[in-house]
Amino acid sequence: MPRRPRLPLIPALLALLIAPSLASAADDPRDIRNGWTIPDEGYCDQPYVVVTDQGHWLCTMTTGTGHEGQAGQHIVATISADRGRTWSDHIPIEPSDGPEASWVMPLKVPGGRIYAFYTYNSKNIREVPSNSDPVGRRVDTLGAYAFKYSDDGGRTWSDDRFEIPMRRMGIDRGNTTGGEVLFFWGVGKPISVGDDAYLGFAKVGKWGTPGAMVESQGVFMHSDNILAEPDPSAIRWELLPEGDEGLRAPKGPVSDEANLVSLSDGSLFATYRTIDGYPCQAYSRDGGRTWTPTAYMTYGPDGRRVKHPRAANFVRKFDNGKYLYWFHFHGGEPVHREGWNYYEGRNPAWVLGGVERDGLIHWSEPEILLYDEDPDVRISYPDFVEDGGRYYVTETQKETARVHEIDPGLLDDLWGQLDRREVEHDGLALEHVGDPIEPGSEVEMPSLPDLQDRGGFAIELQARFRELTGGQTLLDTRDESGRGIRLVTTTRSTLGISLGDGTTEATWDSDPGTGPGTLRVGDWQHITVIVDAGPRILSVVVDGVLNDGGALRQHGWTRFLTELGDVNGRDRARLASRLYGDLRSVRIYDRPLRTSEAVGNHRAGLLDDRGAIPSTPTGLRP
Repeated sequence: MPRRPRLPLIPALLALLIAPSLASAADDPRDIRNGWTIPDEGYCDQPYVVVTDQGHWLCTMTTGTGHEGQAGQHIVATISADRGRTWSDHIPIEPSDGPEASWVMPLKVPGGRIYAFYTYNSKNIREVPSNSDPVGRRVDTLGAYAFKYSDDGGRTWSDDRFEIPMRRMGIDRGNTTGGEVLFFWGVGKPISVGDDAYLGFAKVGKWGTPGAMVESQGVFMHSDNILAEPDPSAIRWELLPEGDEGLRAPKGPVSDEANLVSLSDGSLFATYRTIDGYPCQAYSRDGGRTWTPTAYMTYGPDGRRVKHPRAANFVRKFDNGKYLYWFHFHGGEPVHREGWNYYEGRNPAWVLGGVERDGLIHWSEPEILLYDEDPDVRISYPDFVEDGGRYYVTETQKETARVHEIDPGLLDDLWGQLDRREVEHDGLALEHVGDPIEPGSEVEMPSLPDLQDRGGFAIELQARFRELTGGQTLLDTRDESGRGIRLVTTTRSTLGISLGDGTTEATWDSDPGTGPGTLRVGDWQHITVIVDAGPRILSVVVDGVLNDGGALRQHGWTRFLTELGDVNGRDRARLASRLYGDLRSVRIYDRPLRTSEAVGNHRAGLLDDRGAIPSTPTGLRP
């Protein structure tokens, strides 16, 4: 969606750049290159899908032969009869030789009719006041909110174009034209709630640099009769929320790309992006007329804040009543100290699973949904499709849009994570327990996959520190060449991780500070290091919390180089040497655990109800 011209990666991510891997990831459904391509004209955005009454998929998108915002940008539809594997030729909803038509969003109503809502440069304006000449010549995010409709599953579209009346708000009157021209765009795919329909979008005030949309607010268009009214000219519309202001951020001037879902009682929940390093959330209990006070999104009531840049952060509800939230899992206060380009860092795409409890959505810890092995690829503007009991996601990198089938096990893990309390045994290659483990003892080390083969592994510890001085080694398999794995405390009270193949090394550490997911003194803690060689991501879960960087870092995960390969060192691992504390258990998996599995292992604990260690075989498991 609208953004300023592309800039280099932020310094904090620059060191994480990797070259494309020569290894194959053909069996990883998270790798976007394994998806099915949706045809476009060069530029493509917002590939949104509805399942028609005829049983096919109708995808609408914004496309054009140039770059985003250039002349010729228009909206099209394409149809798939095989769930996204192949697509028809484009069906123009608006032509490429007319005024700009952009940011199309489809809505299917109960009678089978499909509406397409979009921003239309109805007066063919060629330039607007701006503090930047290039931005001032961009005219794809202004004009009238228009719609057309199709009664044959998207094969043809109405000749008539209808415009939705839109009242002015304070942000309009204060824009660069004094409200004469309306600036806005929508990414909030319409939803129906009972007899009503809603779609989310953003109004823009100041226009220019930095960021093109210098000031924005989240708003919603509501209709109480579109689901049943056959006459498009008789559809009633109202702009929400009531009053002169839309949804705002607690601190920054940007609050845009609002997305909506409904709760079981008809309440509404919205997410929207900011430039503050965090997304926002809001609830409405009166049909969108008023909303809860402005607040950053959290993982649940009284939970820690979710981190996210200025990118799509979409919430969707599925037929089972569960929720999914798409975001990029980095940001926070540190970005304001690091010269952040808040439009970057859209790879990987992470998701949270949501479960409704007592009128609020409680969110899981994150999992990776999609990635590209090139970190400079930007994955965004998804849509989620549910068809025949299977789940799919669309996404775009602005030049290529694709469809991906989602592993149902990933979703089951996310939605079940909040209640998961079991030890994962799939892939468990070593389990060694003691009360405590003898310091300096050794255990036979299982063979781990070569990271060039795009698999990975996980190491899990249960430890109690008496102090957090640096240099305490919990596990060490390194040989004389430096090949192997070492887990050691650092001088900033974190767990340092080093992986080496004798030539290439990767290092990272757990979150510093004293927040959730950090090390502390005196308590038993559960620590899981996950090495996932698909996206080349190394992450750490401490006491069921996936590290996000806390208050001191932009992110709590890192990429490692594609050159890193075989990290099998000595065939025996030395445990708890120079440890000022106790090590009670070690588990090693010959595959990367999902976050949900690490959380479940943490909740399962290692002691039974009597406080005794269960009788578990020590050594290799089959």
